[in-house]
Amino acid sequence: MLDSNHLPVHVVMRCERVQGPMSRWQTWRWKVADVWPAELHPHITARHCLLQDEDHSLWLCPGFSVDLHRDDAEGYHLNLSADQPVFWVMWRDEALPGADEPVAQPLLVTLSYHVAGRLLDAQETVETVPAPAEVVAWLQAFTQSHYQPEVKRRKRPESFRPLTDRFGNPASVSTGKVKWGDGGEGQQAGGGGGRQAASPPAEQP
Repeated sequence: MLDSNHLPVHVVMRCERVQGPMSRWQTWRWKVADVWPAELHPHITARHCLLQDEDHSLWLCPGFSVDLHRDDAEGYHLNLSADQPVFWVMWRDEALPGADEPVAQPLLVTLSYHVAGRLLDAQETVETVPAPAEVVAWLQAFTQSHYQPEVKRRKRPESFRPLTDRFGNPASVSTGKVKWGDGGEGQQAGGGGGRQAASPPAEQP
C-alpha cells in the first residue's frame, strides 16, 4: 500500500511505424504506452528496449517520480472528479547518439490537472494514461486530507450597494416631500396667496 507523498515510476514509450500516405513525411510515431511503478523493475536505471520488431518497439524510460504537494490539492481533486483519473506525461523529441531520427524522451509525470494545463498552455506535448486503482486510492487519501474547497462569498444585493455619481463620489437621494414656496414651480396657479375666487351672486327673479 502506498503510504507516502512520493511515487517512483517508469514511463513506457511506444514507437510505431507510420502507415499510409503520412509515411512519406514521417516514418515513425511515438506515443506514451503506460506508466509503471518503479518497483516492478528496480534494477533498470537507463533507457531500455523491452520489445522490438519491424513495425513497433517498446522502451522503458526510468527515473521519474510523482510527488504530491498540499498546495496542488485542487489539481488532484479535479483529476479525481473525472470518470477515469489519469497520469499526464510530458515528453519531447530528442536526438540520441547513434539514432537515425529523434526519439521521444519523457520529462515529467504528474497527477495534477493544473500542472498538465500549464504544460498544454505552453504548447508542450502531453499525453494521458489511466491511473491504476491503487494509485487512485492513494491520491484520494491525500486529497481528502488536504483539499479545502474555496468558500464562495455571497454576492451583495444591488440594493445595498452605495450610490455614486458619475465621478465615483458618494451620492445621496432625498426622500423628503416637495415644499411649495413662493416663486417655486410648485406654487398654485393664479397667485394671490392661493385664495379661491368668490362665487358670483345668485340672479334675482
